[in-house]
Amino acid sequence: MPWSHIYDPLGSPALSTLVALLPLLVLLGLLAAAGWPAWRAAVAGLTAALGIAVGVVGMPASAAAAAAVHGAAFGLFPIGWIVVAAMFLHALCVEAGALEVMKRSVTGLSADHRLQALLIGFSFGAFLEGAAGFGAPVAISAALLAATGLPAFEAACLALLANTAPVAFGALGTPIITLARVSGLDEQAISALAGRQLPFFSLIVPAWMVAVLAGWRGLVGVWPAVLVCGATFAIVQFAMANFVGAALVDVVGGTASLVALAVFLAMWRPRQIWRHPDAAPQAQPTTRDPVRTVAWAWAPWAFLSLAVFLWGLPAVRAALEGRSAVAGKIVLPAATVAPEFPVPFLDGRVAKVPPATRESREIERAVYRFNWLSAAGTGILAAALVSIPWLGIPWRRAWTLWWENLRRLAAPLVTIAAMLALAFVTRYSGTDVTLGLALTRTGSLYPFFAPLLGWLGVALTGSDTSSNAMFGSLQRITAEQLGIDPLLACTANSTGGVMGKMIDAQSIVVAAAATGDHGQEGRILRRVFPHSLALAALMGLLVWLQAGPLDWMVPHTPPPAGDVP
Repeated sequence: MPWSHIYDPLGSPALSTLVALLPLLVLLGLLAAAGWPAWRAAVAGLTAALGIAVGVVGMPASAAAAAAVHGAAFGLFPIGWIVVAAMFLHALCVEAGALEVMKRSVTGLSADHRLQALLIGFSFGAFLEGAAGFGAPVAISAALLAATGLPAFEAACLALLANTAPVAFGALGTPIITLARVSGLDEQAISALAGRQLPFFSLIVPAWMVAVLAGWRGLVGVWPAVLVCGATFAIVQFAMANFVGAALVDVVGGTASLVALAVFLAMWRPRQIWRHPDAAPQAQPTTRDPVRTVAWAWAPWAFLSLAVFLWGLPAVRAALEGRSAVAGKIVLPAATVAPEFPVPFLDGRVAKVPPATRESREIERAVYRFNWLSAAGTGILAAALVSIPWLGIPWRRAWTLWWENLRRLAAPLVTIAAMLALAFVTRYSGTDVTLGLALTRTGSLYPFFAPLLGWLGVALTGSDTSSNAMFGSLQRITAEQLGIDPLLACTANSTGGVMGKMIDAQSIVVAAAATGDHGQEGRILRRVFPHSLALAALMGLLVWLQAGPLDWMVPHTPPPAGDVP
């Protein structure tokens, strides 16, 4: 008999919420306030989560332990796999000297760190978010920003700040698709409404990044470039989301923003070149690298962009997982390329109950998919393998770099595993829903708090897709009970959730690992947390207005055929 969630184990919503919040407080408190190493803080938070799941909520101990193992495995693959592959490609570029050529080429376009942050952090990061998602945008953008001479801490924080506005459309629209399936609402309607909320933040976030990096006076010095970068992405984001669909919003928007900004910088320069005060002195090159050399240096990252885009296409992914033919001829064995393992003691042993679900009882599945061939990290590794001969690195040396890379990332990988273990225990024990229900008790103010529920979900799980799967149904049920448009509340879960991406522990660890700033996770969290909360509050204000005077912005469409609210 499956164990059912208990959302008020102490018979007091306030006390139950405080207890459910304890693991998160332990994690963030030890990380940000006490200055503990990230792995120790994560283990402490996990211990608290297990204790509450078993001792307070009443979850079977075997199921709680299995949830922790399941989360740790997911943390190592596919999340950790992305970091390992991306940093291996980075190490190859360093070894061959390509990174120095790249740095000079970016500096040739603009030596200004503000403009480099826009190009790499926002525009290129948005493309990577649309193509690969998970930790790839933060890992790659942070590493490239650090390569421009920005201090590692600043590069990590900027990559996290930039990875916001594009996240709701994620890897080829996966968060929106998931939200539609969970909530029963029309996918195109969700996409359209997200495309009428996020463009405002696509304008705000680039300016916010520059202000954080260089102050308001620094922002004034490059406002035309900020406008070109943000407005191009915002316009394409609106058009694609409303008239095409969710799948290619970030890919097309990120590409358009990158090209528009690069063209603009070829014609415009700020009056004063600004570089971070703590950056290493920048030697002025006496001669420019030949175009052929620049192309050689950037090719590995072009390989990466192509690989993550191809790996993200539904048809290619299906073929790599053995669910369809390759080139109409070969069908890969699914049991070999994408084996699935039901998690012992957890799969089918836990059940959601109302109000977390519209069903009387929803059995939770726990299946670990080792889709090693279709994983985004494998696409990045493929780009790295192609880059080895391209860069002229001997295979034996590349093998040495691979093992050095693994040793360097050992501590971050342990941290990611512990963080995800905590998130999975929280999810399967139902304490995440306990936290979410606290925000649903806000009555007429709920439109403001609906995005904060998504923000909380992403902060807990590290994924907008996971947050939508976790809270999408709860958002719809609450909205219907309060007489609020369910489309508005459910979409707010995804668009508000993106603001939590910069503070989820997984992303912070990835950013620190990518910049070689491991051990500074607490400092990074303290830097980005107020920005995350402020942006989430602004999204809450927009949704609250769309529930009232800006109601005309919400597309009103009938529910899909066969749907019963």
